[in-house]
Amino acid sequence: MKISRRNLLAATAAFAVTPALAQPAKNMTLVVPFPPGGSTDALARLLQSHLQTKLGRTVLVENKSGAAGSLGAIQVAKSAPDGATFLVTFDSHAVIPSILEKPGVDVEKDLVPVFLVGTAPYVVAANAERPYKTFADVVAACKAKPGAVKYASVGIGTLGHLAMTVLGKKAGVEITHVPYRGGGPAMNDVLGGHVDMIVGSAALITAQLGTNMLRPILQMGRERMPVLKDTQTAIEAGFPDFETLAWWGIFAPKDTPADIIAAMAKSVKEILSEPAVAKQLQETQQMTLLLADGKEFSAFFAKQVGIWGQVVRENNIKA
Repeated sequence: MKISRRNLLAATAAFAVTPALAQPAKNMTLVVPFPPGGSTDALARLLQSHLQTKLGRTVLVENKSGAAGSLGAIQVAKSAPDGATFLVTFDSHAVIPSILEKPGVDVEKDLVPVFLVGTAPYVVAANAERPYKTFADVVAACKAKPGAVKYASVGIGTLGHLAMTVLGKKAGVEITHVPYRGGGPAMNDVLGGHVDMIVGSAALITAQLGTNMLRPILQMGRERMPVLKDTQTAIEAGFPDFETLAWWGIFAPKDTPADIIAAMAKSVKEILSEPAVAKQLQETQQMTLLLADGKEFSAFFAKQVGIWGQVVRENNIKA
């Protein structure tokens, strides 16, 4: 049998992935520590379809929510380090060690950073029937009736929750926190008028702008996003140097072989570098793609654990 140069190159390219990740007889599971309907779930399902095609194996998404995202993290940490299970998670992952008294997982030792997908500013938005048009309106309402204004978050210890805690403290007011197990449930209750406001990633908030049921009142990036050009940044609202970015990343169980981690990072990077996929994330999730490998992600993650762990401890926040 004559082997052409083209066939040889194709076989070589396939071999680069096959030993590490292409295991047709075994499913790959992407564990999301939040319910369906949020930005992390959307990211996992986007990756699911592309990974199935790329790897030639079945890829499943499993939602395992609860305990500030730690239940999903525990499940992955206890999984075999064989490239069959990965955690697709959100910024609250960095707060697990400081917010839970007994987290059941050491996020810095039991899991290995694989890939940092990207970031997006947090945004505060009010139910459109509420009178708040700026964050100053919220502060004034809180001063007039302490504790009466309620905001939803996608969970205790998410950076949105911590950012609102810091903003309330700086403004000298109490804004009552109502945590949910993910963006979908939180958004439903805000749109239904059960809670006054929501803090969530730009992805979660901007998806509802066309409904006329939600009014953005504050964004936490350093500059205004084009899609929210009429909404103040926290810096413009009188909070110097204040910035809070949501982030999304992928982790694997500890002791996962380096070739598996490298292969997964390479596969995800190739998928998210495709122009159509990148455009989808940028437009629907307002995401700035970082596409950083494990080494860069490790440094980023360690910094996040330190910064937000301090906020948790200073404000005595517990799940």
